[in-house]
Amino acid sequence: MKLATFAIDGKPTWGAIDHNEAVDIGAVLGAKYSGLRALLAADAVEEARGALSLAPRVALDAIAWLPVIPDPAKILCIGLNYETHRKETGRDATAHPAVFTRFADTQIGHGVDIVRPHVSTWLDFEGELAIVIGKPGRYIPREQAMSHVAGYACYNDATIRDWQRHTIQFTPGKNFPATAPFGPWMVTADEIADITRLRITTRLNDMVVQDAGFDQLIFPIDELIAYCSAFTPLAAGDVIATGTPGGVGFKREPMLFMKPGDRIVVDIPGIGSLTNGIVDELMDAPGTDIAAVRERSLATPL
Repeated sequence: MKLATFAIDGKPTWGAIDHNEAVDIGAVLGAKYSGLRALLAADAVEEARGALSLAPRVALDAIAWLPVIPDPAKILCIGLNYETHRKETGRDATAHPAVFTRFADTQIGHGVDIVRPHVSTWLDFEGELAIVIGKPGRYIPREQAMSHVAGYACYNDATIRDWQRHTIQFTPGKNFPATAPFGPWMVTADEIADITRLRITTRLNDMVVQDAGFDQLIFPIDELIAYCSAFTPLAAGDVIATGTPGGVGFKREPMLFMKPGDRIVVDIPGIGSLTNGIVDELMDAPGTDIAAVRERSLATPL
C-alpha cells in the first residue's frame, strides 16, 4: 500500500495512491485520524485499507504533494553510512552511526521546488532511503527492530555545504527551509520482502550522480533503529534517513552544486521516484519567500 499526504484544491488531506489516482481516505477517516502520523500511532493502517472502496478518488495531476509525514516528532539523519561516501569525505571509520537531526519544517513534497538560500550557492544533493516508524519503542533489540518499521520512502537530504562546514556541527547546513524533499509516498513494509535487494539512484538533470544498493549500508536498518532507540524513544511517524551514497557534488572535481532550473530525481525502484526542481530564494518579500514558493508549487503540481 502506498500512503501519502497531499492537497486537493489547496486543502491538505491524506490517503493512498492507487495507480494514477489519489484515494482521499482523509475524507472518510479524517475525523478519527488527522494525518498519517495519527493513523500510524493508532496502528490503524488496516482500517485505512478497508476504507479504500469508500473514499473519493482524484487524478494524480489534480493533487499537490506534501511531505509523506509533514509533522514527525523526530527526523534522525544518518551520516557517512556508505563506504563510498565515508571515503570521499576522508572521515575515519567509526564503531557507531553518525546521527544528526532535521527540523520538520524543512521538508517539502514531491514536485515542490527546493529553495537555494541567498546566503549560499553550495546546494548539494543527497539521495537517501527514509524509514518511517510505525510502532513506538525504547531500547529496541535488533532482532525486533524491523517490526517497528511502518514503511519506506525516498528522501533528499539536500545540504548547504558551506554552512554545514562552518563548524564541526552539521545542524545549520541541514536545516534551511524547503531543502528536504520527502515522498512522493511511503510504501508499507509488507510490500518490501527484502529492502537490501533494492538500490537507490540519484539523477541531476538526467545524469546519474549517485547509485548504490542498500546492502552497502555500513549500519543496516535494524542496527540504526536499535541504536537510535537507545538514546531517544522512537514514536510512530518518526523518520530515519539512512544516509547517502558516494558521489555528492561537494566532493566532485570540479564541484557540482544544484542551481535554479535544475531537476533532481531520487529513484528507488519498488518504492518510488522523488522529483524536485530548484529555485532561488525570493528576497523581495522577506519572511514570506518560502510560503510563496510553496504556493506556486501547489498551483502548478509536477
